[in-house]
Amino acid sequence: MQPTIAELEDRVAALPPDVRAAAERIFAVSSTVGRLDPPAEMREWITKQFGSIDAVTAQKIVRVTNLVMLEGALFNDLRARRPVEVKGADELRETIERSRNDPFCHPETGTPADTFGRIRGKHGLTASNVAKYDGYHGVLVFDEHDPLVPMDAETIHDRLLTARRWALAANEQDPSAKYYFLIWNCLWRAGGSIVHGHMQMTVTRGMHYPRVEMLRRRSLEYDEQYGRDYFDDLWLVHDGLGLGHERDGARVFASLTPVKESEVVILGRPGEDDTSLAAAIAGVISAYRRRGVVSYNLALLVPPLIADGNDWRRFPPHARLVDRGDPANKTSDIGGMELYAASVVAADPFLLAEALASGEN
Repeated sequence: MQPTIAELEDRVAALPPDVRAAAERIFAVSSTVGRLDPPAEMREWITKQFGSIDAVTAQKIVRVTNLVMLEGALFNDLRARRPVEVKGADELRETIERSRNDPFCHPETGTPADTFGRIRGKHGLTASNVAKYDGYHGVLVFDEHDPLVPMDAETIHDRLLTARRWALAANEQDPSAKYYFLIWNCLWRAGGSIVHGHMQMTVTRGMHYPRVEMLRRRSLEYDEQYGRDYFDDLWLVHDGLGLGHERDGARVFASLTPVKESEVVILGRPGEDDTSLAAAIAGVISAYRRRGVVSYNLALLVPPLIADGNDWRRFPPHARLVDRGDPANKTSDIGGMELYAASVVAADPFLLAEALASGEN
């Protein structure tokens, strides 16, 4: 029978001793039951929406907290069983087609160049971001306008390599700009202001962005306290629970503390660069598409381009991807709970893990 997030406490308790110990070092897991008493007038609607009255009168909620990073998620078993559906597919296709011939369709004349020039790859060309949020802020404009055209591992590898070459060019111009970060906001639901496929790159000075630096520090503290590698233990737990699989050397897992729906973490190996994650990223995006996911965020978390005097030896390059929901949905997927408390999540990571592990890109 397919495991679910509702069984997480029991599944953690049943892990082999070494894996259970890692789980207890990293995660706090608890559950509660939310109860309600619906009026008679609501019963027909509730039965239609959720299958039965009993399904809503006692709702199991699982709370998972990463004790190292203090990231957490609340999973509602009822919400996790709702079907995933993209309602605005036709409207989305029309919007993508209407947006053709935007400035990114002719980047050499429609976008500015960086002061160190442009970097050209097989599948994209860099530009300088007009409205920057850091001193070095570039864009990798995809050669294909439609952001939903399937991308194989070779295409992802080339785009990651081109973006990294841009970062190295910026660093060559300014050696103090050594902290590289890449994001991919696919469609407006994920914050993409232009439909045309593109990634964004920054290189910053002084120290890495706060959340990356915090992860480095917390992982070192974990090693000092337990004599264990945090990233290895994180993988050990997810893999032990059946939430992970390996692809081309990268470790891929459905997160137990997702920032939002269907978050996937891809861990590379220390000493490798982010291009080693290409096949795994392509696989996750392919799995997303099979589940109807068209809008998502991707972020790359990597050590500095050149040594900064801090300990990054055990910090692996890794990617985080998250589903941002139906682009036709007018309701935001992020509210006050996500901003200031903990993520509220509908997608069951066990169902996501099954989708990730099945099928090929």
